[in-house]
Amino acid sequence: MANFRLFQGSDPTRIAEADSVAVIGLGRFGSALALELMAKGTEVLGIDADEDTVQGLNGMLTHVVRADSTKEESLRQLAVPEFDCVVVAIGSDIEASILTTSLLLRFNIPQIWAKAVSDPHGAILEQLGVEHVIYPEKDMGRRVAHLVRGAMQDYIDIGDNFALVKTKPPSIVVGKPLRETTIRARYGITISAYKRGDSPWTYTTMDTVLEADDTVLVAGQAAQAEAFSQLR
Repeated sequence: MANFRLFQGSDPTRIAEADSVAVIGLGRFGSALALELMAKGTEVLGIDADEDTVQGLNGMLTHVVRADSTKEESLRQLAVPEFDCVVVAIGSDIEASILTTSLLLRFNIPQIWAKAVSDPHGAILEQLGVEHVIYPEKDMGRRVAHLVRGAMQDYIDIGDNFALVKTKPPSIVVGKPLRETTIRARYGITISAYKRGDSPWTYTTMDTVLEADDTVLVAGQAAQAEAFSQLR
């Protein structure tokens, strides 16, 4: 018999048909992801093996269930094979993560996202055939390292050594049209947008004149974007 207990919400089959997401593993990362999806209007089926965790999210997700995700019967009774997108956010039990992911791959779910807690864990998930392996702790560590080292307000690694940096404009670009700064030729970056006070973000043009208190979004190769943010 499948080991699961339903706590709240709609029929999982209906949720699966609503272009929604199943999140398996509701620890810090999984619960934050599930709640953010809900906040953006996406219905979520949340699954976790811990009853206290499930009770804590009761009423906050479309449907939240205590179940053993390594059991095929449990996942089938929760209509998980009917979902187009499932996130395996299990981090504390690598064996459960791998077994759960293997079942999802057997179900031929179109989009599977799986959290890895280490490089070996991630390598196994990739060898199984998971296209989207994510490293939340590792990625956040890298991001914070960039922020700690420089004057950046935010840093996003796009991949392929390309980054977006949120920072204050250095003095060399303040008070004159961007066309006169030749920053792309000199520094290999582009200031793509800026924000002034409480105004919304605005795309820059060659005629944009930045002020010292503006906030800018810089795009370019990671090292060059970071170096530009350190100019004063």
